[in-house]
Amino acid sequence: MIVITGAAGFIGSNLAHRLAGSGTELLLVDHELNPAKAANFVGLGRFQFRRHDHFLQDLEAGCFSPAVIYHLGACSATTETNWSYLEQNNIEYTRRLWLWSAKNQIPFLYASSAATYGDGSLGFDDQIAPEKLQPLNLYGKSKNDFDIWALQQVNLGKLVPPTWAGLKFFNVYGPREQHKGRMSSVVWQTYQQIQLTGRMKLFRSTDPKYPDGGQLRDFVFVEDCVDHLIWLASQKSVGGLFNSGTGQARSFYDLAAATFHAMGRPTDISFIDMPKDLARQYQNFTQAAMQSLQKTGNSKLPTSLEAGIEHYVKWLQQAHPVRQAA
Repeated sequence: MIVITGAAGFIGSNLAHRLAGSGTELLLVDHELNPAKAANFVGLGRFQFRRHDHFLQDLEAGCFSPAVIYHLGACSATTETNWSYLEQNNIEYTRRLWLWSAKNQIPFLYASSAATYGDGSLGFDDQIAPEKLQPLNLYGKSKNDFDIWALQQVNLGKLVPPTWAGLKFFNVYGPREQHKGRMSSVVWQTYQQIQLTGRMKLFRSTDPKYPDGGQLRDFVFVEDCVDHLIWLASQKSVGGLFNSGTGQARSFYDLAAATFHAMGRPTDISFIDMPKDLARQYQNFTQAAMQSLQKTGNSKLPTSLEAGIEHYVKWLQQAHPVRQAA
């Protein structure tokens, strides 16, 4: 049995679909399902489902004996301001899963975040000591605080899971993200705008070093993130923090233009001012250093932005057929 927490979410549901295709017995864990997130389970076939709080109680009571735990459940809203909520959901819950995995010697993989890197002034190398990082929001702080705690467990010689990895996911896009609303990828938002208007509006730059639409991010296709998770879980005695990106920054303009092309539409991009709440914590550049993952023996090349968007748009056109623009 393999456990996936946050299984109705974006990365979790794609991991579940990949593992289900190999006939793996799945225990899927999440909050109570709403219709939008329940749709991510369509086509999965057989699996067990547990609410996140019930699962943790049952696990600690010895009701389950998973072979691997993929812990992808968390509050992922970068605008969340309730620290107590983040501390309980993103730190304490993860600690309890870690301690159970260490005690029972079960591989444990969890979602960290590229948000831990803050403004990127120290770079985007997963070997930077988390104590040196200054995330720009409380979500990023919650992820960084757990990374610090995990490494302290290792350095203090505490019992740790036999294989463990905190994956710092960069700007992930792909199927099954629609439930995220404002936090969904710009690919999905571009697809929606093109459907409705035939146009796309990107944020103007707030930094003179970057032209409008020229802000750069490491956009990573969700299937690549799933590859990284499964690869690391299969490695014996691996432990550490790992970036999950492509290692190649691309512009938002490139992303939008690729979406127009994949939809067979003429490119029509304009610019609007960035909301103030977003501008205060905005990253104009991210690019994952991928050497740590490569050193584990993973040599698979990342999906190009154009190829990933082409695949994603085909999936969207089946799930959300394109309407004629106004």
